[in-house]
Amino acid sequence: MGNGPGCKQQTKAEQDMSIRPWRDVIRRKSRQIMVGTVPVGGDAPISVQTMTNTLTSDAAATIRQVHAASEAGADIVRVSCPDEASTAAMPEICREAGVPVVADIHFHYKRALEAADAGAACLRINPGNIGSSERVKEVVRAAKANGCSMRIGVNAGSLEKHLLEKYAEPCPEALVESALEHAKLLEDNDFFDFKISVKASDVFLAVAAYHGLADACDYPLHLGITEAGGLTGGTVKSSIGIGSLLWAGIGDTVRVSLSADPVEEVKVGFEILKSLGLRHRGVRIVSCPSCARQAFPVIKTVETLEERLAHIHTPMSLSIIGCVVNGPGEARETDIGLTGGGNGNHMVYLSGVTDHKIDDDKLVDHIVELVEAKAAELDAEAANSGEDIKAAS
Repeated sequence: MGNGPGCKQQTKAEQDMSIRPWRDVIRRKSRQIMVGTVPVGGDAPISVQTMTNTLTSDAAATIRQVHAASEAGADIVRVSCPDEASTAAMPEICREAGVPVVADIHFHYKRALEAADAGAACLRINPGNIGSSERVKEVVRAAKANGCSMRIGVNAGSLEKHLLEKYAEPCPEALVESALEHAKLLEDNDFFDFKISVKASDVFLAVAAYHGLADACDYPLHLGITEAGGLTGGTVKSSIGIGSLLWAGIGDTVRVSLSADPVEEVKVGFEILKSLGLRHRGVRIVSCPSCARQAFPVIKTVETLEERLAHIHTPMSLSIIGCVVNGPGEARETDIGLTGGGNGNHMVYLSGVTDHKIDDDKLVDHIVELVEAKAAELDAEAANSGEDIKAAS
């Protein structure tokens, strides 16, 4: 598929995820909203979000962090707006961000009004915790006037008192009921440009709540396992929770919540999507864990390649295997492959076919050059066909 006359040529990374029906993810049908220039829901690509951890009032520091997240691939970035100093910095942040900015609002409805006027693309808010129905109306009016969408963000750690009394504890039914109550407040004000999240730090609770919400409405869903933990533990929890939901076709935008640099959240988010074939951005590296048979230092080689190939956005696959047990088989399935050989002579595969040998000297430099050349070739082909391979990723 993709190789016949008149067909667009696909990289092996794309073929990997497109020609096998048992890989198909059938996405839940949802309505589409806009977060600035980024479509969320419908048939739009699943977007990746993160959140800054700087003081928003420090516009320069916040902008630097937004730019770093954007360079890593973030489609949308959220910033907290707890006080007037934060919303006062929002015009500069939104102007310089380069990606849509979501204002995170809790309790103080005036912060939402200020953020909307300042250029926020979206307001993260719980309509029920900002006070009276008149305040909700004011926020809706500000959102409409400024072209803002909203996210209703329900969290198991801050459920409403009446729901805790009704259900005795946070449970999937309580999270879904909370979300629908908040949604009705916006619907009653003729506002429908919103997405919903029902997050919990417990994977089972969050996944069950999202399944319930997916069945109860057609609004786009923002996925996340909240307070997931540090880089390693949080990555595992988020991958299980978010990954299982995406595999079931649920989810339109994701945020991996880690006690780590926001850039790491973006990287993990993309790796989850790439693993499921839902986004194709950058180099997908297939590598072995290494053992006594390795003919070169696999772990160090992969670490170095991940760092040096981070600038490549073009979708492609690269296999780095230390010996000939699985190396040739993996190389046949990737755009570029390296298999360790004896006496420091390693086999390089191009498009699944043995091409040439290389010794240990400048091994990493050679692979980087091959990947960069392949990326340039694919980008040129896409440009000639009128497509933007990077934008499509």
